[in-house]
Amino acid sequence: MSLAWGLWEPPSTMTGHLDRHRLARADVSPLSVADGLRLFDHGSVAPDALLVPARFTTRRRELPRAAAAPTGDLATRLGPLTGAERARVLTDLIRTHAAAVLGHPGAEGLDDRPFKNLGFDSLTALELRNRVAAATGLRLPATVVFDHPSPARLATHLATLLTGATAVDPNTDRRAGAEAGGADIAIVAMACRYPGGVDSPEALWRLVAEGRDAITGFPTDRGWDLAALYHPDPRRTGTTYTRQGGFLHDAALFDPGFFGISPREAVAMDPQQRLFLELAWEAFERAGIDPTSARGSRTGVFTGLIPGGYATQAGAAPGDVEGYLGQGSAGSVASGRVAYTLGLEGPAVTIDTACSSSLVAMHLAIQSLRQGECDAALAGGVTVMATPGAFVEFSRQRGLAPDGRCKAFGADADGTAWAEGAGVLLLRRLADARRDGQPVLAVVRGSAVNSDGASNGLTAPNGLAQQRVIREALANARLTPADVDAVEAHGTGTTLGDPIEADAILATYGADRAEPLLLGSLKSNIGHAQAAAGVGGVIKMVLALRHGLLPRTLHADRPSPHVDWSAGAVRLLTEATPWPAGGRPRRAGVSSFGVSGTNAHVVVEEAPAGPPPPSPTGRCRRPGCSPATPRRRCAPRPPGCARSSTTPATCPRSGSRPPWRPAAPRSNTAPRSSPATRRCCGGASTRSPTAAPPPVSSDRTGPVATSPSSSPARARSGPGWAASWRPPSESSRGSGTRRCRCWTLTSCAPPTTRPWPAPGSRSRPCSRSRSPCAGSGSPAG
Repeated sequence: MSLAWGLWEPPSTMTGHLDRHRLARADVSPLSVADGLRLFDHGSVAPDALLVPARFTTRRRELPRAAAAPTGDLATRLGPLTGAERARVLTDLIRTHAAAVLGHPGAEGLDDRPFKNLGFDSLTALELRNRVAAATGLRLPATVVFDHPSPARLATHLATLLTGATAVDPNTDRRAGAEAGGADIAIVAMACRYPGGVDSPEALWRLVAEGRDAITGFPTDRGWDLAALYHPDPRRTGTTYTRQGGFLHDAALFDPGFFGISPREAVAMDPQQRLFLELAWEAFERAGIDPTSARGSRTGVFTGLIPGGYATQAGAAPGDVEGYLGQGSAGSVASGRVAYTLGLEGPAVTIDTACSSSLVAMHLAIQSLRQGECDAALAGGVTVMATPGAFVEFSRQRGLAPDGRCKAFGADADGTAWAEGAGVLLLRRLADARRDGQPVLAVVRGSAVNSDGASNGLTAPNGLAQQRVIREALANARLTPADVDAVEAHGTGTTLGDPIEADAILATYGADRAEPLLLGSLKSNIGHAQAAAGVGGVIKMVLALRHGLLPRTLHADRPSPHVDWSAGAVRLLTEATPWPAGGRPRRAGVSSFGVSGTNAHVVVEEAPAGPPPPSPTGRCRRPGCSPATPRRRCAPRPPGCARSSTTPATCPRSGSRPPWRPAAPRSNTAPRSSPATRRCCGGASTRSPTAAPPPVSSDRTGPVATSPSSSPARARSGPGWAASWRPPSESSRGSGTRRCRCWTLTSCAPPTTRPWPAPGSRSRPCSRSRSPCAGSGSPAG
């Protein structure tokens, strides 16, 4: 008689070194001494020669939909075989069909290399799926060859389905939220720039709610040779077969003087650095926080950024600019510059995981908040294309939509559409935001990040990895798939990526739900904003929660025929759909999958009911006198509204402000970046970016229009696009002058329902004649 003992609770010489936490995660539980002795007594009288006295945790697991036990000859033949024999039979079957698809006379020359290396593409992979499905009687997804990208791995998967076994995934049951205390994270402010003239979250909502298309022609102020760049033949090198995308046509606007940056350094700064810095400032303002009061705070900066090629234009740069090019073009400095400019002392990290960068940055910010590394975090991403390289590269790969539109999950999907954008979220622990009386726009319940691993090609997505990241995010959020109402998908509009993502969503969110999951993608409106895509999806869903409406997804009236939509309860948002509050909090998932192989998923929930932020009743709502400092101010501060070292931007009629104090008392009465009188419009309502600038120090290398405002108005930063380093032409902007823009409040009355820092705000041309706040309800603009 032999007893193969499992783990005992008392450590011994043989077991003292074992990681018991790891064993517990593997469902191995130790035996107590009493249980061990009892099992010994039982084993000593049992008729069996070999027993295993051990304790294992058993769990009920659901079989995948395709795992219904087949009744064909193959299943009968595999029944009595051992695991190794089954694997050999199935591998031979797969190789035989693979050889037939590839046109080989036999399977002898096919080894266990990935299908891609054997010569498979998306079409031949689909044919192999059809042959294997017919031979096994199994219902297999169209992307099975990409999910299991070699004959041996596909054989293992088939054996699991045919025998009714369940594959064990050690990552699925991970509970990162429990390990980190499970603190919910509040989104207290948002700021963004996206195509279609979107310069605020409110403008983004108007764009998607109205179903507008923000795709335009290529920009004309970046020195691109547009005549030579386009060619309809995808095989022609150095060209692109599309003329359109989603662009920030005012990406060169920047006010370096406001941030204390010299014109020379501003010229050398990648526009992505400039834009992220401006939005970080604005995010503080929109939370009702004076950005200067955050100096010395434990605030983290997490920036998703892909190198945009700005430094490649430096060949003709003047010698006095060269000393700034290294830092100006370094991705790592994008986060460091925000931390340096605002004096933030939390983690400062720049992440490049390609298209998933902003959601990965958000995930790391959440982990940092939960672990106590920071008390607040700026998280987001930015993409500005200084060169057309991305268009040329993807044209060679046939990955672009010729008309420049992302037709996410639509039958007409024919490629992605490159776009630009930037988005920043200000995150805090929910308890801290409530304690400090800050607005809570939504709550991030959970997030997760993983990798495709050895997928069927370096850039090919993997459906199983996408399923895992969704399940891990739900586990982190302590939710089930049925607890989520909608998903803002990655949805690039490619013929390979969309079916893989749709299958992953059907397999996770589509099962066991009473109401269908609603699926959409912001990319159908603005294109693929790359490193800023994920955060744009989060902003969209937060706004959808606020307005109780899920906007429609453009170009998806006919769902893709390459997806088996009957495999789960998922419905495309082909029309705007009401999203009313119900018996439980409304929730949405947001996905981003990078070409790097890094996947991210975030679960967002509507803000819980709680005490409102301190009422601004009696607070002067005139620009220049509000804690929500307008980023483009039109008039001097009204009399009696002065800054002090402890209550910056507080009106004398208000006795409170958001409690974000500076680390040490400092004077805020001195101007921060220019002469004492900083007025947005000065003596006129228009300004010319190409006009002669006011006198400045001798380090100026070209015309730089500086807006004399007390917040960062976006003026031309001078040279920065064309290789000649001359000021860009204004021909693409329609005229040589530009209206000064500022925040204009429509009422002096305090907000009553909307939780935004500046309810009813508009971005309008401003004028000099503005009456001060005369009383509640008196118009201020």
